[in-house]
Amino acid sequence: MKKLSFTKLLAAALLLGTATAQAQTPQPTRPTPPPAPAARPIPLPPPPANLPPYNARALFSPDYLNQVGPATRTAGGQPAANYWQNAADYQIAASLDEKAARVSATATITYTNNSPNALPFVWLQLDQNLFRGDSRGAAATPVAGGRFGNAAARNGNSARNFPGGDSLQTVNIELHGKKTKANYRVSDTRMQIILPEAMKPNGDKLKITIAYGFNIPEYGSDRLGRLPTKNGEIFEVAQWYPRMAVYDDVEGWNTLPYLSAEFYLEYGNFDYTLNVPANFLVGGSGELVNGAEVLTSAQQKRLAQAATSDKTVLVRGPEEVTQAGSRPSGKNGRLTWHFKCQRARDVAWAASAAFVWDAAKMNLPSGRKSLAMSLYPTESAGDTAWSRSTEYVKKSIEFNSKQWYEYTYPAATNVAGRVGGMEYPGIVFCGARSKKASLWSVTDHEFGHNWFPMIVGSNERKYPWMDEGFNTFINILSSKNFNNGEYKQLGDVEGRTAVGVLYALLDPNQDPPYTVPDVTQARNLGFAAYSKTGYGLYLLRQEILGPERFDYAFRTYIQRWAFKHPTPRDFFRTMNEVGGEDLNWFYHEWFFENWLLDQAVTTVAYVNQDPAKGALITIENRGQAAMPVTAEVKETNGKTTTVHLPVEIWQRGGTWTFRYNSTTPLTQVTLNPTNILPDVNRQNNTWRATDMGE
Repeated sequence: MKKLSFTKLLAAALLLGTATAQAQTPQPTRPTPPPAPAARPIPLPPPPANLPPYNARALFSPDYLNQVGPATRTAGGQPAANYWQNAADYQIAASLDEKAARVSATATITYTNNSPNALPFVWLQLDQNLFRGDSRGAAATPVAGGRFGNAAARNGNSARNFPGGDSLQTVNIELHGKKTKANYRVSDTRMQIILPEAMKPNGDKLKITIAYGFNIPEYGSDRLGRLPTKNGEIFEVAQWYPRMAVYDDVEGWNTLPYLSAEFYLEYGNFDYTLNVPANFLVGGSGELVNGAEVLTSAQQKRLAQAATSDKTVLVRGPEEVTQAGSRPSGKNGRLTWHFKCQRARDVAWAASAAFVWDAAKMNLPSGRKSLAMSLYPTESAGDTAWSRSTEYVKKSIEFNSKQWYEYTYPAATNVAGRVGGMEYPGIVFCGARSKKASLWSVTDHEFGHNWFPMIVGSNERKYPWMDEGFNTFINILSSKNFNNGEYKQLGDVEGRTAVGVLYALLDPNQDPPYTVPDVTQARNLGFAAYSKTGYGLYLLRQEILGPERFDYAFRTYIQRWAFKHPTPRDFFRTMNEVGGEDLNWFYHEWFFENWLLDQAVTTVAYVNQDPAKGALITIENRGQAAMPVTAEVKETNGKTTTVHLPVEIWQRGGTWTFRYNSTTPLTQVTLNPTNILPDVNRQNNTWRATDMGE
C-alpha cells in the first residue's frame, strides 16, 4: 500500500491521520503537530501532566505471549516438520475493452488441498464486488470518504451509480475426474462452492473454471483505476480474477470480507494472457514470454540492451509514443500479451497506448538476471520525475536483495497512473505526479512490499503492521543508503520520526499496531500499521539487539517464512530465539499497547563526597514503557563518556542508581542523547551541575 513517508508521517494529515473519516464525531483534544517541512526541526509536544505509574510486573510478566500455538509451528517460531500449506495455480485468458473500460476473462484455478483435513466446500474472493453499490465495504465507508472511499460515492469509485462488481457467466468444477456445474453462493466479496464430495486430504486437487467480467472503476480504492492522459487512458488492473481464500493451520478458512483492508492469499503459479489494442504497451507480474509477438524488432533489441546495462535504456521514448511504427499492427488491431509468474500469491497488470517504457538490469547477489522497468506517460517524464523511476527501482531492489533476501521475480515494473501507491508481485502502481523524494519514497516502499507480504506471506487483512510496518522499517535503511544519502531525510529517525511518533502516542485515541485494520480508526492507520512498527523495529535494531544480532534474526525470519504464512507470534518467537533475548516486554509495550516512555535523571552524588572516587547517578523510569538507557556523562576535565544500561535495570522497579567512575566533578548527565527514543518528556532527561547549585 502507498507509503506514508516519514516526512509526511509527521504532518497531521498522515501521522495523526486525516480527520475526515471521523468528521461527524467530535474528537477529544489531543496534541496536534505543526506542518513539518523537511528542512525545519519539529517542535516537541508538551510533556503530559500525569503518567500512569510504572509496573515492572506487568511489563515483564513471564506468561505474556506464552500461548501454545498449533503443532505445525515450533515454539521457536519456525514451520514444524508437519507444517502444511495449500496451493492455488491460475490460468487466465483476459480481454480489455478499452472503450467500455471492461475486462472479460476466463480463469481456471487448480486448487491443491495439502492439509490433513477433508474439505467439503471451498471459499473464493470476489474482490470486485467491493465496488457494488450494495457491498459491505460501501456501507462501511464514512460519508466523508477517504483514501479507500470517495466523498462523491461511498463505494470507492469517483462516479455515482458505478456498475461495479464481478459478473459471473459460468462456474464449473472438476473433482475426482467428474466435471459439473458448481453449486455456489455469493455473499458480498466471497463465494462458497459446495462440493459434490469432499476434497481428500494430503494432495487432492480441484479445478474451478469461471467465466466472468467486470467494469474497471476510475478510482478503485487506490488499488486499481484509470487515468486519462493526452495520449490515451492508463488502465491499472488488480483484484481482477476470482482468488482462492486461504485455508490454513491456524484459523481454517479465512473469510473476512473485503471492506478496505488488504489481502491474504495462497501461493501458486500463474499463466495469463491479456488481449489488448495493438497500440497498447502492457506491463504485468512475472515474465513476458512472447515478446517477439508483441514488440517491434527495435524494442526487442533495446530490451536486450537494457538487460546488460546499469544505465536506464529507453525501450520506447517519449517522441515515439504517438508514432504508429512504435507498435506492431497485430491481428484485427489487437495483440495478446502472455505472462508467466511463478511462486507468487497474486498478479496485476497495466496497459495503455500512452506509455513511455524504459529499463535497466538489476544486479542480484546470486548473479541471477532481473530487469527494472518503468511505464509512464510523457507528462510524467523528466529528470526530477519518472525518468529516474527505473534507477529508483533498481537501487531499492538491489539494496534489499543484498541486505535481506534476494528478489525473486524476473522483472520489476513501476507504473505511473491513477493509483497513488499499491504493490503486487513484480509490479507496482505509483502516482503519475510523484517527483523527487516523493517518487523515490513511494517506489521504494511499494517494491519493499515484494519482501512483505509477497515473499513473506502474512495475513494483511488482520495484521497490516507485519507488512506495512516491516516495510516501513526496511525503507529507513534503503533511504539512508540511496545515492550517497540523496534522500536521507526520509530515514531521519532521530531528528523527525521520534518526534512525530510522540505526537501520536500522546493521543489517547490512537490504536496500537495489534489492531485489525477494519477496526482501526482511519485516521490512526498510518501510525498503527506503518510508523510505529517501522520505528519500533529500528529501535530493536539500534538500541536493543544491535545491528548484527537483529539483522541475523530478521533474515532468519524471512528465510523461515519465505512463501509461507507466519503469524505475529512466529515473528516474535523467531526474533527471541535467533536474537537470544526474551523480547516479550518490548512486544507488549510496543505492539499491543501505546504505553509512554519517560526516562529521567533525578540526582547525582559522589562517593564519600569526592568526585575522584566516583559518582552515583540516580535515574527513574516514570512511564509504563521501558527501554535500555543510554547516558552521556560529561566531566569538568572535558571528558565525555557514554554509558549503556540494559532494560533489565527496570525489572525490579522504576528507580535505578549506577556508579560512574568519575575523576572530576560532573557538569552534565543526559539520557537519550541522540533523541532516538520516544521519550515524552525530554525536559527531565538532562542534569546539569548548575541546576543543582554546584
